Amino acid sequence: MSAATVLIVDDEPVACKMATSIFNAEGYETLIAGNGDEMHEILSSRQVDLILLDINLPGKNGLILAREIREKGDIALMFVTGRDNDIDRILGLEIGADDYITKPFNPRELTIRARNLINRTKSKKEPVQQFVPTASEKYEFDGWVLETNSHDLISPSGVETRLPRAEFRMLQYFCEHPKLIVTRSDLMFFMMGRELKEHDRTVDVTIRKLRRHLDSEDAQNLIETIFGEGYRFGADVKVS
Repeated sequence: MSAATVLIVDDEPVACKMATSIFNAEGYETLIAGNGDEMHEILSSRQVDLILLDINLPGKNGLILAREIREKGDIALMFVTGRDNDIDRILGLEIGADDYITKPFNPRELTIRARNLINRTKSKKEPVQQFVPTASEKYEFDGWVLETNSHDLISPSGVETRLPRAEFRMLQYFCEHPKLIVTRSDLMFFMMGRELKEHDRTVDVTIRKLRRHLDSEDAQNLIETIFGEGYRFGADVKVS
């Protein structure tokens, strides 16, 4: 098995030299980028298993670069930075970073976190069974109608609401799986085409928005929270 490759994105030579020494001693291959342009150049030509990303960088900062990394794929991503405040930490994790460690750090802790993160990411790259909806034009439930072509949700009183993509796809998934418990991971993959990350609240936020669209006393019953398992759509659905 080839050694895992770690990309260190940091503009401080001393920090890069230290991280390189730590990971080379553990048998990893290391690459270095001093800014976002160099990072993207490496990612366009090399397979990388883990990115260690500083926040304070020339040009685009690490938070912006993290968004760009997440738009391209599911590479293991850890912030390694001197920015030790709750706002940066929370924002970094919300963007999609898998971990956040502050300088100065314990070298052993860094390598343990890195190894565990690489192993978790690799274990998720097994083929996923993709869900394909039926070729239906609309779903009907409890007086509501969901139009698949227009993404319109029509209330029992005839009010039409154009659903954003994520909310439409979530409701479509529920309509295809009525009365069944569906996991947050399944919903995330169908909505966004990516794996659910720890600390990622995308599914929960979309659930709240969808419940508001289903503005009735039955909204909580239509999308029932099954604690520890996921959600269940409680309506009988007619597909046509």
